[in-house]
Amino acid sequence: MSTIPTAMQGAILPGNSTTRLSEFLVPEPAHGEVLLRMKASTICGSDIRCIYHEHLGKGAEGYQGVIAGHEPCGQILKTGPGCRRFQAGDRVIVYHISGCGVCNDCRRGYMISCTSEKYRRAYGWQRDGGMAEYLLAEEKDLVRLPDELSYVDGAQVACGFGTVYEGLEKIGISGNDAVLITGLGPVGLATGALCRKLGANRIIGIDVVEERMRLALDLGLCDEVLKSGPENVADVRRLTGGHGTERAVDCSANAAARATAIRATRKWGRIVFLGEGGKVEFNPSEDMIHDQKTLYGSWVTSIWRMEELVERLVRWNLHPSDFVTHRFALDAVDKAYALMAGGRCGKVAVCFDEELAVAG
Repeated sequence: MSTIPTAMQGAILPGNSTTRLSEFLVPEPAHGEVLLRMKASTICGSDIRCIYHEHLGKGAEGYQGVIAGHEPCGQILKTGPGCRRFQAGDRVIVYHISGCGVCNDCRRGYMISCTSEKYRRAYGWQRDGGMAEYLLAEEKDLVRLPDELSYVDGAQVACGFGTVYEGLEKIGISGNDAVLITGLGPVGLATGALCRKLGANRIIGIDVVEERMRLALDLGLCDEVLKSGPENVADVRRLTGGHGTERAVDCSANAAARATAIRATRKWGRIVFLGEGGKVEFNPSEDMIHDQKTLYGSWVTSIWRMEELVERLVRWNLHPSDFVTHRFALDAVDKAYALMAGGRCGKVAVCFDEELAVAG
């Protein structure tokens, strides 16, 4: 391992559609903490929605002016006293919420839902995140990254792919199912990829951005892609013998798309909402109750399910990095966020060392 410097560069989000690089001290790991050399940090749509343009988030989504980036993956350089599992040289993914560890939700592995106002802190939101050369993390928040997966693969697991996997496990996906995906941004693309591996019989996607629609088809993640419009429910029923899909996943947070996901699902079907923010209107009796449908909400994932996903990605030979369309160095982080905010791309990653050398 090379000598660790005393200072580093990190990016913060002022809330005016810009980024700002500043110099920070490289932290020293305390009890139960590790210092990571960052290798990849991908950009999440929630960062754009709640922080990049304006600081809109409250509570769990409240941004406190820290180094941005809640999808970090890197290599341990140094461990503090009391670490029990990981050591210097290990490749790890960071589960992006550090919880108290003792509330009911944390004991279930769902630190995303930690109920402690004092101890719950999300990387990139309330504590320094991955848009920097180094990251201080708690050992309990780490998931081992297998050698078969790249650091960019791992960064995607830290939020996007982990979030999708949780939602799909709630509704169940099998060869019996046609699946509708509303919204084909990075989360929607991840949904298509995981539905393929889980055996979905047919996958139909809906979006408004031509580049994303084309990407979903070119990557083989959807069998059919529809342009968003008022006839989408009829279109989906036409493609499914008049019945609708057995499963639907909303990744858009768009009111019309969410309503489409509900109405284009067949009797006894299941729908899960993954997209954050926004609203939806539907008729409970006509759209849900009389057709015996079930609607799930799903927020990120648990750390045990994230570990399960990592194992399955290796088994499936599925690489989330395939859906990263652009890679940037830290000194071009402003371009990375601007591109992601424009929406005409797949996933965008800020990379370091060997991950930056890979063609984006």
